[in-house]
Amino acid sequence: MFNKNQLTNLNQELDLNRIKTREKGNINLSYIEGFDVIDTANLIFGYGNWSYLISSLTQVSQEQNHNQNFVVCYKAVVKLIVKDENHTKSTSRQDVGFGSGVAKALNDAYENAGKEAVTDGLKRAMRSFGNQFGNSLYDKSRNQQNQDSSYQANQNQNYNQRAPQNNQQQQHAYQNENVNSRATNPNFKNVGNQQQARQNQTQNQTMQQQVQNPNNRNVHQNSNHQQNNPQQNSFQNNQSFDQFEYQPLYNLGLDVQEQNGFLIIIGENQYAYKDSIKACGFRFDSKSKTWYKPVEQGVA
Repeated sequence: MFNKNQLTNLNQELDLNRIKTREKGNINLSYIEGFDVIDTANLIFGYGNWSYLISSLTQVSQEQNHNQNFVVCYKAVVKLIVKDENHTKSTSRQDVGFGSGVAKALNDAYENAGKEAVTDGLKRAMRSFGNQFGNSLYDKSRNQQNQDSSYQANQNQNYNQRAPQNNQQQQHAYQNENVNSRATNPNFKNVGNQQQARQNQTQNQTMQQQVQNPNNRNVHQNSNHQQNNPQQNSFQNNQSFDQFEYQPLYNLGLDVQEQNGFLIIIGENQYAYKDSIKACGFRFDSKSKTWYKPVEQGVA
């Protein structure tokens, strides 16, 4: 019934970027979103070559929680029909789905529960066609491999973030080694004494010029102040964004770093602080699981 291209697509491994997770109690559940299942069905089977019927939609329960919200639960039986390109052959699947709706208004709770039940039933019926529709999510061994792959990806990302810091530490260590070598090498001591003698001679000449012309004293002092504070000048030149603008994020234990012209959020529990992160103008990249924001360029 299925052609070669359809069988090839159905036998492919599930893309990890399509897998979403949510918490239910103390358990993390993996799933594929409803729109993703529909897009995949259109891609593999073709538009107009598949359809579904709602065989039944039954209310299971209705109650009010401690917040006085209505909690409604529905059960849906969904039948899936898939046809070949010529519509001469067809196959069907049927499964059951459940959905719950929580809302202040009873009609909103009914609507959310009914939609969720139908979507769940459709996804479960589609699951019988293989990995592209989430069947592999029920394989515990594959879930462990997916978790290992996600962990390795996070480790690689952390390594890339630590690499610039390690390079800076190695550079500082190299500079300290050169300083120690100069301190223990007598040749460097002689050169240092000669340089110190030249500096003393230059300072004496400058002091004589200041006595003769006191107006140049302030200019010389400002020049020495700038030379004696290279770290401060470097910090002012290298800082490309206003750190005080993101003080609310720092108060939450998060950090803002600049990478390749973008500001990146660093820290744990970023999902819990997503509203505060959005308020600072950051966007979420679902592929890299990173909050980012372009660095604002100053106007000359």
